[in-house]
Amino acid sequence: MKLHGYFRSSASYRVRIALNLKGLTTEHLPHHLRKGEQCAPGYLAINPQGLVPTLEDDAGAILTQSLAIIEWLDETHPNPPLLPKDPLRRAKVRAFAQAIACDTHPVQNLKVLARLRQLGLPEEKVTEWAAWANREGLAACETLISGEAGPFCFGDQPTLADLCLVPQLANARRFGVDVSAYPRLLKAEAAARAVKAFADAAPDKQPDAE
Repeated sequence: MKLHGYFRSSASYRVRIALNLKGLTTEHLPHHLRKGEQCAPGYLAINPQGLVPTLEDDAGAILTQSLAIIEWLDETHPNPPLLPKDPLRRAKVRAFAQAIACDTHPVQNLKVLARLRQLGLPEEKVTEWAAWANREGLAACETLISGEAGPFCFGDQPTLADLCLVPQLANARRFGVDVSAYPRLLKAEAAARAVKAFADAAPDKQPDAE
């Protein structure tokens, strides 16, 4: 398999964690987002959105969107499972993951921040926007799992929720968010970061890290 990504992309980070948890060997193909390499014609031919990650399987099939990739990995390589068997618990895990991947991360993503700069916002206002988006999303996620014993987001094993949470907390810190306001999230993060699959997927462990 081949994973097109970028070391700092939180969406790519999620997929790297999933691949590691599944014990899958993958060729990593970096695309420097700040240099616009994701908009090169060759890459747009496989991912017309010009986003990372993109996963190519061994048969040449192409998958885009991190949550879709992770669920495909979970269905084709079911151990360890990243979603609970119980339908209600599965829905709760998916809701948490989507709160981050669909409602928090995109609002503070590189494309949105670049557009804010194009509209003339000064850099400090752009950073404030990103920090606000993270605070809003993380506060909701803190409440979503406030009743979960843990240590992970949903129980004693990592799930799709943890794969989304860890990269998002890294984003929040980059934008200066005081994450101590989210103790339940930090508990889950600590449990996840103690797992080798999470640690090895961290941005600073990637060969294209700057």
